[in-house]
Amino acid sequence: MALAGIVKSCVFASGSLEQQFQNPPNSAKPHTWWHWMNGYVSAEGITKDLEAMQRAGLGGFQAFQIERLMDKGPVKYLSKKWRELMTHTIKEADRLGLEVCYHQTAGWSSSGGPWITPEYAMQEVVWTEQQVQGARMVEMTLPRPEKLRDNYFQDIAVLAFPTPESERGGKAGFRVDNWKSKAGYKRDNQIKPDTRQVNAGDQIDLESIIDLSRQMNGKGQLKWSAPAGHWTIVRFGHAVCGLKNRPAPAEGRGNECDKMSKAAAEWHWKHTVQKVIDDVGPLTGKAFNNVLIDSYETGQQNWTKGFDQEFVKRMGYAFIKHLPAVTGRVVQNLDYTERFLWDFRRVIADMWTDNYFGHFAKMCHENGLVLSCEPYGAPGNMDDFAVADVVDIPMGEWWARSSGGPFKTSSKLASSSAHTNGNRFVGAEAFTAGRMEAAFVNHPYALKVQGDYFFCQGINRFIFHTFAHQPWADDVLPGMTMAVWGFQNHRNNTWYEQGKAWNEYLARSQYLLQEGTFQADLCYYPGESAPQTVSARSKLKPIPPAGYDYDLISRNTLMKMTVKDGRIVLPGLMEYRVLVMPEGPVRLEVLRKVEQLLSAGAHVVWKKPEGTPSLQDYPNADRLLKQGADLLWRDCDGERVKKIAYEEGMLYWPDSLAEILLSMGILPDVEFRSVQGIAPNLVGGNGYEWIHRKIGTADVYLICN
Repeated sequence: MALAGIVKSCVFASGSLEQQFQNPPNSAKPHTWWHWMNGYVSAEGITKDLEAMQRAGLGGFQAFQIERLMDKGPVKYLSKKWRELMTHTIKEADRLGLEVCYHQTAGWSSSGGPWITPEYAMQEVVWTEQQVQGARMVEMTLPRPEKLRDNYFQDIAVLAFPTPESERGGKAGFRVDNWKSKAGYKRDNQIKPDTRQVNAGDQIDLESIIDLSRQMNGKGQLKWSAPAGHWTIVRFGHAVCGLKNRPAPAEGRGNECDKMSKAAAEWHWKHTVQKVIDDVGPLTGKAFNNVLIDSYETGQQNWTKGFDQEFVKRMGYAFIKHLPAVTGRVVQNLDYTERFLWDFRRVIADMWTDNYFGHFAKMCHENGLVLSCEPYGAPGNMDDFAVADVVDIPMGEWWARSSGGPFKTSSKLASSSAHTNGNRFVGAEAFTAGRMEAAFVNHPYALKVQGDYFFCQGINRFIFHTFAHQPWADDVLPGMTMAVWGFQNHRNNTWYEQGKAWNEYLARSQYLLQEGTFQADLCYYPGESAPQTVSARSKLKPIPPAGYDYDLISRNTLMKMTVKDGRIVLPGLMEYRVLVMPEGPVRLEVLRKVEQLLSAGAHVVWKKPEGTPSLQDYPNADRLLKQGADLLWRDCDGERVKKIAYEEGMLYWPDSLAEILLSMGILPDVEFRSVQGIAPNLVGGNGYEWIHRKIGTADVYLICN
C-alpha cells in the first residue's frame, strides 16, 4: 500500500534538505483535532473551517463527535444528514489537500455505541458464593449475582474448596494485598508482591479444589455429594462491566466494545468506520487516510468469551481451578498465587493488544488506512509498549503551559515506539487545555517553548487541541468551543490567521524531525509485567546521565535485537551502545535473549534476577533461570565485583551510567554551560533540551532553551 509506505518511510524527499526545509511538504505540517459539538454542524461551516485550516498552514485534522454540557443540535450522529456532511467534509479536504483522520467512535474514549449488545460488551468475572457443611448430599440453587447490567450473565464454572479458616462463620477472611488490581479490576502500574505470612488454614490446596460445573443444571440447581468438612461453593460467571463511550451524543452512546474480542472490534467497525468508507468510496486511503483511537480512559475488563481456553494456549497450564485467586484468595501459597495473577494480567494485556488495537490496525490496513493511537491511559489493563508496537502513528499528549499534564511522559513512549518500529510520524495531542487555559488566553508566544520541549521528546507532528467546528454561516464570535477544553486554535480566534507564521516554524522543524534516524546511546527495557507504562526520565533506574538520550522498548522489540560491531541494533532502524535491564524477576526467554546479545558483544546493565514471575514451567523455569544467571554473573555481585566480561560482551551491575559510558569511551552527545545558571523549564527539565537525528551524512540537532 502506498500510504503505509509513506508512514514507514525515512528517506529523503525530492530536493535538497535546505529546499525542503524552506518549503516543507504537506506531510510535515501540523494537524488539529476538530470537534463537531453535539449535532451543531453545517456544510457552510465545514467549508469555512477547512479553508481556514489550509490558509493557516495545517496539513489535516482528526474528526471527533462530542457532547459536552450542551443541548442537542439538529444533526444526529450517524444519521443520513450526518453521513452527507461527513462525505462533504472528506471531499472538501481532498479539494484543499488536507488529510482526514476519523475518530472511530463518538466521544473521546474509547470504542462503543448503542449497537454494542451485551455479548459484544466489555466483560468481567463475577461470582456468588455459599458455605456448606459436608458429609452429606448438598442440593441447592446457586444464585446469579444481583443487579446485573443489561441482565446479562454467562457461567464460567462452579468450584468448591475447603473454606479457609479465617472465613468460617461468614467472616471476610484473608485476601491478597491489592488483589483487585492484581486480578484486573483496577489499574496499578506499580504492583508489588504480597510477602506477608499466611496461615496454613488460609491456603487453598489446588488439588482440593473440585470442579462442580457439570453438577449444576441450567437453572442453577446443584446436586453434590460433599465430602466431610467446611466447604465454600462459588458460582463464577462473566457479566457486562457497564462501561460507556464518552462524552458522546445520546444517539452514539452505549456499551464499550469488548477489548479482548476481535469479533467485538469488527462489530464496532461495521457500525462506524465502515459507513464512512462506504460513503466516500475511492477517497478512502487518499484524503481519508487515517483512523484514530484516543487515549484509553474508560475502565477495566478481565474476561471475554473463551478466555479460559486462550489462557491455556498462551500460558500452557490448566486454568479453571485457579479462579479462587481472582477473588483475592490464596491458592497453594502466596508466591504461587502472585505468579498466577501475574500470568492472568499478562494474558489480558496481550489479548487487548492483539484483539483490539492490533485488530483495528489490521482492519485499517485492509482498507488502505493507517491507525493513529494514543497507546496509554487509565484504568485500562494494557501494556502500553506492546500496544504502541502495533499502531502506525503512535501519539503522545501534553497540556498547555502546565507541568505537561497527566500524560506528559507519553511522548517518549510514542517516539520510542516509532524509532524502534520504523514509523516516520510521531503524533501528539498538543497543548490540551483545561478550564483556565481554555479561556482564549493562549497564543503562540506563550506556547512555543513548551512545544520545543516536546520536539526534544521525539514528537514530529503536532495535532492541536482543539479547533471546535464553527457551524454558523455568518460569523458568531467568539464562537463554538469544546466546553471548557482546548486552547481555542480555531478560525474565530483573533490571532488565527497570524498564527500561520508559527505553523510554518513547526512545519520546518517537523520536516527535519521526520527525516533520517534518531540517535541515542541508551536503550531501556522496562520489563514485561502488565499493566506496563512509561516512567519519567527521573524515575528510570539507573537514571540516564545528562547529555545522553535513550529509547524504551517492548519485549517484542527486545527479542528482535542483534549485535553488530559491539552495538545493539534493530536492523535498518536503530543502534544503541548500552542495554539497560530492569530489576526483578524475568521469564526465561528474556534471560536467554540477553545471553545471546552478550555473547555477540553487547554491553548490558542488569542486576542479577533471582527468579521468574510466572507459573509457566514452574518450578523448573526458576531452576533453569538460576543456573543461567549464575553462569552470566558468576562473582559479579555489585559490591566486590561490579562488571564482568561474558564472551564478547560486558555485563555491568547497575551503578553510575555516566561512569559506565565514559569507561567505554562514549562522551556525552551534548553538554550545556551557562553563565546565568540553569532554571527549570515548563515540564520540570533543566531548562535546556535537545534531540539528535542523522539525516544521510548530516548530524541534525534541535536545541531549545
